[in-house]
Amino acid sequence: MNRRKKINQLLKAHAKKASAKLAPKSKPRYISKAERAKLEVESSTVLETGL
Repeated sequence: MNRRKKINQLLKAHAKKASAKLAPKSKPRYISKAERAKLEVESSTVLETGL
């Protein structure tokens, strides 16, 4: 019983890792408020210089 349980546990763990690798990324990387403001300033300066 114990050996069978251990083998099943290993197989489930391997299956879980394989499915997690195939799954799409759930959340994008967190961007702080300061970084968003900096990116917004950079994009606005690029638009102004382009005109």
